[in-house]
Amino acid sequence: MSVYLVAQLKIRDRARYNQYVSGFMEIFAKYAGRVLAVDEAPKTLEGEWNYTRMVLLEFPSEEQARAWFESDEYQRLAQHRHAAADADIVLIKGL
Repeated sequence: MSVYLVAQLKIRDRARYNQYVSGFMEIFAKYAGRVLAVDEAPKTLEGEWNYTRMVLLEFPSEEQARAWFESDEYQRLAQHRHAAADADIVLIKGL
C-alpha cells in the first residue's frame, strides 16, 4: 500500500536550505519514491497557513519511506534542513 510523506516547512535560512535541496534528489531516487508536489504558495482554503513550503512525497510502502528517511545518507543531508528550517512531517497511509 502506498504511503505519503507530507512536510510543512518554515524556512529561516534559504542559502542553507538550498544546500539540502541540491543533494535531495540524488538520495531520494534510490528509494523508489516520487515527488508529487512542492509548493511555496499553496492556496489556503480554510484556517491559517504559517509555512513557507509544502512537500508531498509518495512511496510504495512504509518500509521504503522509512528506509529513505532513516538512512545515514539522508540524515547527513537533513542536517542542512534542520539548521535552515522548522518542519512538521507526517507519514500517512494511502487508501
